[in-house]
Amino acid sequence: MTPTPKLTCIIDDDTIYTKLLIKLLRLKKLCTNILVFKNGKEAIEYFQNLSPTEKRKNIPELIFLDINMPIMNGWEFLNEFKDIREDIENKLSLYVVSSSIDPMDFKKANDIELVDGYLSKPVSMSTFDQIFNTAC
Repeated sequence: MTPTPKLTCIIDDDTIYTKLLIKLLRLKKLCTNILVFKNGKEAIEYFQNLSPTEKRKNIPELIFLDINMPIMNGWEFLNEFKDIREDIENKLSLYVVSSSIDPMDFKKANDIELVDGYLSKPVSMSTFDQIFNTAC
């Protein structure tokens, strides 16, 4: 049996999507704990405020990031997160998840080294299974 990630992070302002995703992750037992942020600023502040010791324990193995959010969007988050990522030793996979079908968003996401993939909403269960099986 594949081990499940201990911590998964969802950064998305869509409350309905977030609740469904949390329910799905728990129902399928794809991860142990889930962090949720409504925008990139909340998430960046969380990561910035972790001490070096906390970074070893409280960094998610998987991040699902929406790109269209208020206050700080996904692109702005990625721009700031790249500096934080350099200090993180743990394996971390980051997926951009968006309802945008703009080919430029897809290209932009895939051109960013931090991003492991671009997922279009709604994400299929088989896609989540594949991501969680390869994350561990």
